[in-house]
Amino acid sequence: MPVAEHEHFAYHQSMNVGPRSDATASGIAAAIGEPARAQMLYCLLDGRARTSTELAVVAEVTASTASVHLQRLKTLRLVKVFAQGKHRYYSLGGDNVAAALEALSVLAGESRPAFVPTTPSRLRAARTCYDHIAGTLGVSLHERFRTLDWLSFPSTFDSAFNSTSGSTASNIAYDLTVSGIRALEGLGIDVELVRKLRRRFAYPCVDWSERKPHLGGALGAALLKFALKKKWVLQDLDSRVLGVTSLGRREMMNRFGIHV
Repeated sequence: MPVAEHEHFAYHQSMNVGPRSDATASGIAAAIGEPARAQMLYCLLDGRARTSTELAVVAEVTASTASVHLQRLKTLRLVKVFAQGKHRYYSLGGDNVAAALEALSVLAGESRPAFVPTTPSRLRAARTCYDHIAGTLGVSLHERFRTLDWLSFPSTFDSAFNSTSGSTASNIAYDLTVSGIRALEGLGIDVELVRKLRRRFAYPCVDWSERKPHLGGALGAALLKFALKKKWVLQDLDSRVLGVTSLGRREMMNRFGIHV
């Protein structure tokens, strides 16, 4: 009489975990487990980039010690760095890093305090950065333009912006997609004329209060000029603050889907 073989779990056939994977996971766990590095990583969990000096203060270590910690986190791709001018901004290495930190917080049964900016509220909400829109409004416009697929960038963009070796703003340049050109020309912005200006067309500029990019370059300047002309925003006479008008709120909601 034939005997029926029962299916059973064969560990060596069912698991694809080798010594290398174990070692990598162990190294990442050790990096996160060090208190100062954990403080830095959880500080970045709000999505805002910070300098090594700021992270040193958060972790209560010296600047040189913070630099060593950040180098290790960067090597393990737990953080990425973006250089702009004299500053180097650090942020989490990706959504997978954020998810791992959130999972550890759940296991620990603790909640992290929310980020509380110290920038005056009006200056943080909307202001000029050189000749383009910055603050919460500028960051929202940049994120929305990317979501709407109005901005295009070279194939090296992700490797440059997310690089663990450190990239600079000068390495990253935006262009407009067909839909982006159509949308901005529909507003009344002469895209071809903006292209002819003797300056960079468009690039991500790290916002100092939001620590996320807003739109810089000739295109960012043209957008601010348009918003001022149409009275979507009004410039303060004695500061860089931009006041968003009721018309501007309606137009930005209708045209971009942004709630100001």
